[in-house]
Amino acid sequence: MSIIEVLLERGLIRPEHLAEAVELRKAEGVRLDRALVRLGHIPEQTLLEIMSEQLAIPLVDLSTVEVDVEMLRSLPAKLVYRKNLVPISRTDGTLTVATSDPYDLYMFDELRLLTGLSIQPALAPEEEIAKIIKAHYGVGGDTIDDMISADELEVIGERSAESEDLLEMAQEASVIKLVNEVFLEALNERASDIHVEPYEHRMVVRYRVDGVLHEASMPPQIQRFQAAIISRIKILANLNIAEKRLPQDGRIKFRVGDRQIDVRVSVIPMLFGEGIVMRLLDTATVLYSLPELGMAEDTFGVFREIIARPYGILLVTGPTGSGKTTTLYAALQDMVRPEVKVITIEDPVEYHLDGVNQIQVSTKTGLTFARGLRSVLRHDPDSVMIGEIRDLETAEAAIQAALTGHLVLSTLHTNDASSAATRLLDMGVEPFLVTSTLAGAMAQRLVRTICSHCKETCEPDRDRLPPDFQVEPGQKLWRGAGCRECRGTGFRGRTGLFELMLADDGVRECIMERASSTDIMKAGLAGGLRLLREDGWMKVRHGITTPDEVMRATKL
Repeated sequence: MSIIEVLLERGLIRPEHLAEAVELRKAEGVRLDRALVRLGHIPEQTLLEIMSEQLAIPLVDLSTVEVDVEMLRSLPAKLVYRKNLVPISRTDGTLTVATSDPYDLYMFDELRLLTGLSIQPALAPEEEIAKIIKAHYGVGGDTIDDMISADELEVIGERSAESEDLLEMAQEASVIKLVNEVFLEALNERASDIHVEPYEHRMVVRYRVDGVLHEASMPPQIQRFQAAIISRIKILANLNIAEKRLPQDGRIKFRVGDRQIDVRVSVIPMLFGEGIVMRLLDTATVLYSLPELGMAEDTFGVFREIIARPYGILLVTGPTGSGKTTTLYAALQDMVRPEVKVITIEDPVEYHLDGVNQIQVSTKTGLTFARGLRSVLRHDPDSVMIGEIRDLETAEAAIQAALTGHLVLSTLHTNDASSAATRLLDMGVEPFLVTSTLAGAMAQRLVRTICSHCKETCEPDRDRLPPDFQVEPGQKLWRGAGCRECRGTGFRGRTGLFELMLADDGVRECIMERASSTDIMKAGLAGGLRLLREDGWMKVRHGITTPDEVMRATKL
């Protein structure tokens, strides 16, 4: 009985599924069983289990198997990538190879000729095999293999680094493919940034995932093509590839399936070449609603009350990468209604919001935050979001907007909520204007959340816990043991820590007296302010994150 007949007999697929698979086979020459998996009619794992049973080939879990690294690296990268196979073990002249396609007999013959060993197949999911290959050969290992074998791209030295040569090299199909693979791997890893860093003897590619940098596995030979790779990225970002002495900024837009990705590119000359950092903005996945941000119930209620006010200023503070813009976008989505007009002034516009009028700041044309805000007020908005208050001119324009009956949302670079008012005073804003307009200030940080797939309870190490975190006797905490889903880190995704300070009478009195941020914080605490650390400890007790994460994000 064939595999397809077994699937039909057991009710794992229906006749109409088979008909669709037949059409796909006619159109693209795909084998029926692979067509069923591609169409989503049967999980690959289920298909492999049936194959294992019918063909008497063992099914292996690659996460628990020690791969024969020496044998893997001795095989040509092109063969390993093309056939998507992993040698698992070698005993008594027999090489056991994990594959997702046991019907590829030519592959087994090729391996037998290359290794001189008998080949024993084992079954494993295609995605798991690909992960092992990337871990050992690096992203784009097969592409690098092709590039090395091509004479015209073998070495890039000083003489070949002229702009015409680089332009030609950067447009080679192999270089284009390699750069595309770097982008695709970043998206698969859920990275927010890609760092390309040149050193004397190597080129490093790192991905920032959940706020933490991880070095990507790349073939060591990639440094030989450093200049061509960097030139390719600069071409995509419409930058001058001949200019290597000055920093440059650009943008790339590309589409992956139904996702549109916007990439902000920054190039800076360094000692051994140009360093590049690319921020990936995925409009389909990054926009959160207010309840998804992770605010405690009481903080959430106060925040909603502030953004429902008809006028005033709400400031969201924190360092770069702390999620300020994400919080403001979530607030805007909550505010958008047919009867409310919302306008934003941003640099740059990161995500497009339906129902919100968004303006891009342009230094070339002289459209600054302050100038844009003054013009925006003539468009009769109810609420305005300013990307960032950077100077006195913008601060005064924001205060003027709040005084004339508008709700203004903006960000500031300060460490805590109480410093927001003192920052405005330091810019030169009069205290009475701050007290008249400031509705509240919220500091925030991002911490990684424990992976739900490998979450487990643990006994707290009391010696490592800080004195401001009290653990009751017998109380358990949580951690992530590490699994495939979280790449062994124990964390998957992030949530916010929030410190929301209302500008009540006590806080206003301190601002009028030009008190220090410490005094303003004391007044806020008297009014019910919960500090970032306290919000973090609440999330630790609820099993959302770990003490180490809170300490990393909120160092005292």
